[in-house]
Amino acid sequence: MGSYGKIALTHEDEETVIRICQDLIRAKGGSGHEEAAGQVLVSYYRQLGYDEALIDDYGNAVGVINGNRPGKCLVFDGHIDTVQAVESQWSVDPFGGVRKDGRIYGRGTSDMKGAIAAFTLAAPVFARACGRDFHGKIVVAGTVQEEAYEGVASVGINDAYHPDLVIIGEASDMNLKIGQRGRAEILVETIGTTAHSAHPERGNNAILAMCKVIDAIGRIPTPEDPKLHKGIMVLTDIISEPFPAKSCVPYRCLATYDRRLLKGETRESVLAPISEALAALEAADPTVRTKVSYAHETSRCYTGKTISSEKFFPAWLFEESEGFVQTALAGLRADGFDPLLSVYDFCTNGSLYAGELGIPTLGFGPSREDLAHSVDEYIEIGELTKAAACYVSVLGALTK
Repeated sequence: MGSYGKIALTHEDEETVIRICQDLIRAKGGSGHEEAAGQVLVSYYRQLGYDEALIDDYGNAVGVINGNRPGKCLVFDGHIDTVQAVESQWSVDPFGGVRKDGRIYGRGTSDMKGAIAAFTLAAPVFARACGRDFHGKIVVAGTVQEEAYEGVASVGINDAYHPDLVIIGEASDMNLKIGQRGRAEILVETIGTTAHSAHPERGNNAILAMCKVIDAIGRIPTPEDPKLHKGIMVLTDIISEPFPAKSCVPYRCLATYDRRLLKGETRESVLAPISEALAALEAADPTVRTKVSYAHETSRCYTGKTISSEKFFPAWLFEESEGFVQTALAGLRADGFDPLLSVYDFCTNGSLYAGELGIPTLGFGPSREDLAHSVDEYIEIGELTKAAACYVSVLGALTK
């Protein structure tokens, strides 16, 4: 690892990263309820010798280690909120942090409390080994509300620390991710007229209009990218009003689409072909009246802070030849690791850092992407400890 040399984890370090992961799992923490998990992290920041350990206004748990030399700010970002777990479907306690057969089981082990545990340990291990003789500062952030709003709470990290480079710890099977598809939640509404269902001809059935709309949208081609693949659009739910419609023709129908975004797509460019298709449909069929927009949602963080966002989270992609990509890759390879360069199919907090702000960003984390949100979610202990060692290597390469 350049002038630092390879820094190996001790047995005590490995047991510590396992313990951090287990404690985070036991703290639970759905979106908006991450307080216990945040306190776990702050406690470990203090135990491990971080210079700062705090909870910010959003509820993000932040630890800072300063180098002895001036330099850039490197942020590790990992979300501490998780999706729900239906305990009856699990063979183990999803919040027990059960350790067996070389694995830790629990909701969030792969998505993504394992990675958070690994970089929470890696930062002080690196700082201790080099006597803090590195440039800049290391910020470790356990962020909130990611499962609902990718990147919205990370605004607090960006505003406070102005990162020069970000590592997103989402599961990557220990490969370096240089991009991701984004995500948009699109609402399409049809407006009809209610009537008694005994006389449907007196009304205008919004569901029947929606059937025509769905057909029209299904014929719109979506863009493709050789690296980020296809900008898919998936119908995810349909709601009509009134509901339940007892002897009534529905006067409103609302469909939600999940649109996976490619780099360069904007709010305007994504809606344009949908609006054009619907305008053509309305011109041809006077029974169809529509509206299209992005979903907008407001939630309250456990700290009481309100967050609000339009559901448009942009894609991002960096070239393999970028200096920070090659520096991180060289640091890992110098220490005996051999990651591939690839991209995430799903959306991450990188939508803020890289997609909106253009900050150099990499994804790197332990475990497989397909274990996220799964029943009996787990992380291999060997991968957890290996990830911590890899993060140490990345720190050595990027803080020189």
